[in-house]
Amino acid sequence: MQLEKGQVISDRYKIVETLGRGGMAIVYKANDLKLGRDVTFKVLKSDYIEDKGFIKRFNTEARAAAQLAHTNIVNVYDVGNDGDIYYIVMEYIDGFTLNELIYKKAPLDNAMQIAAGLENAHAHGVIHRDIKPENILLTKIGGKLVAKVTDFGIAKANSMETTQGDYMGSVHYFSPEQAKGDDVDQRSDLYSLGIVLYQMVTGTIPFEGNSALDLAMKHIKSPIPDPRNINPNVSQEVIDIIKKACAKEPKN
Repeated sequence: MQLEKGQVISDRYKIVETLGRGGMAIVYKANDLKLGRDVTFKVLKSDYIEDKGFIKRFNTEARAAAQLAHTNIVNVYDVGNDGDIYYIVMEYIDGFTLNELIYKKAPLDNAMQIAAGLENAHAHGVIHRDIKPENILLTKIGGKLVAKVTDFGIAKANSMETTQGDYMGSVHYFSPEQAKGDDVDQRSDLYSLGIVLYQMVTGTIPFEGNSALDLAMKHIKSPIPDPRNINPNVSQEVIDIIKKACAKEPKN
C-alpha cells in the first residue's frame, strides 16, 4: 500500500516523502503533528496484514523494542494501525547506513557502538535476529559519527516469512543456529556482529554463495577466513574478537 505525500495517518502522522522499501515494509519520512517533529514511519506491506499471527507478533515485538532507550539504538516511539495501515513510528535519523560507509570507506576498525546498543537490548531481553550493515544507521551528533541499530524486534516477528531477496540479504549474516532453523538467543546477534566486523575491516563479506542454502551451509561448516588475507593491517586483537564472535557453536 503506497501512502501519498500529505496523507495523515491516525490524525497525527503526516507523510512527507518515501525513504525506501524493504522486504516487509515501506519506509516514509513523516511529521508528527502532535509533537511537531520528524519521524520515520514504517508501514507493513499488504502481504503481511492478513496474517493475524504475524500482526500479533509484530505488535508484541515492536512494543518490547519501544522500551529500549540507548544512544546506539534507534528509538521506537509508537506502534499501531489506522484501518489496514499497520505502522511503527521511530526516531528519524538524518544520516546513512553502515553499508554505505563500508563500500565508500572500508576498511573500518571499530564496532564498539553497535556492541553497546546490542548489550543494552540483550540486558532487556530483546534479541535483534537480523544484524547487518543495512540495519545500522550512522548520524552525526555533536560533530561525532554515532551508530544506531534499527529494526529491533521486527526480525523475530517476521521469522522466516521473508521474500527470497530479503532472505538472501540476511543469510550473509546468519548465525549457524539460524541457518539450521534452531532456536536463537543473544549469541546469534554476536555472530552476526562478528560478520559485520569482518566486513568493516576488510570491505567484503566472508562467505559468498549461489543460493541461500549454499550460504547457510558455509555458516554452519566453513571457518571464518583470516581477515589479514585482505587487510594485513588488522590487529591480532580484532581477529581474536571476530573469531570468537563467529564461533560455530553458541557455547563458544
